Amino acid sequence: MRVKVYYVLITCLFFLYNVSTNAQEKINKFDLNGKRDGIWKKYYPNNNIRYQGTFKAGKEVGVFKYYDITNATQPTIIKTFKPNSSLATVNFYTVKGILKSTGTMDGKKRIGTWLYYYPDGKTLMIEENYKNNELEGSYKSYYRTGKISELLNYTSGKLNGNIKRYADNGVLLEDLNYINGNLNGPAIYYAGNGKIISSGNYKNNERIGTWVVNEEDRQKKSNNLKQ
Repeated sequence: MRVKVYYVLITCLFFLYNVSTNAQEKINKFDLNGKRDGIWKKYYPNNNIRYQGTFKAGKEVGVFKYYDITNATQPTIIKTFKPNSSLATVNFYTVKGILKSTGTMDGKKRIGTWLYYYPDGKTLMIEENYKNNELEGSYKSYYRTGKISELLNYTSGKLNGNIKRYADNGVLLEDLNYINGNLNGPAIYYAGNGKIISSGNYKNNERIGTWVVNEEDRQKKSNNLKQ
């Protein structure tokens, strides 16, 4: 009887060993072509997990989670890879799990619309657009109240076209124009009460021509003022 129990015990232990070994064998493996395949996990020197996710023939698939060296429970980056694509939806978090930003990446490049949040993780702070990892198109920043702070435009990572900046009460403060990252064209600066402080034209970041400047309800003109 004891021999039979002993035999059963040995059989169970052998089975559990095989299950454990097989499970371990499925981690961090390569396929026949030498490409990462299946579940992968990497760790920091302090043995906290660094990232975990699944590869198929060397390509990331599904959800990947990345962790800070100080926190092995809350991922600071979560990437969700789209099927049959190099694109991934990416969320960045603080070590406490509060959302910081979200958008799309193509490999290591940001593309499309990205949203950034205030420290509460809910209130929108910035909405910007990317093309090949460079700012492209409209850029909006917001006060905590939800009111617009800035309306900018970018081309290939540089300010281009009309931009406007506002006070937190909604009053327009700056109405400027840029070409290839430099101030060019008409410019108007406003006081907090909505009155014009100064207006004129720029060329390559320098004030040119006649500028009208208001000081204590008096107007005076100054020529070729430097910024």
